[in-house]
Amino acid sequence: MPIIKILPHPEYCPQGAVIKAAPGTSICEALLENNINIEHACDMSCACTTCHVVVREGLNSLNALDESEEDLLDRAWGLEPNSRLSCQAFLAQTDVTVEIPKYTINHAKELH
Repeated sequence: MPIIKILPHPEYCPQGAVIKAAPGTSICEALLENNINIEHACDMSCACTTCHVVVREGLNSLNALDESEEDLLDRAWGLEPNSRLSCQAFLAQTDVTVEIPKYTINHAKELH
């Protein structure tokens, strides 16, 4: 099972974390299943950018970006070349390291 290393985030994961998830699981699902309550205002339907993460290691092991994810990412705060929407980034067999950006474009935080 691949490991996801989450770098420290002041709100969602202050100490950072290391979690395991089955291949085929989205990064967003894996975080939520491990009580790292990343925003996901569109309920993981690839309609917003609130679950944006920056993949620091293991990017090439994730599934390829599709056109709708690529278009949405243009609106994400803090966009980097290795940015992904965590709801659309599915794990393979390789470990990944992700950073949750400090901000999102969500003006009203949802409680999920």
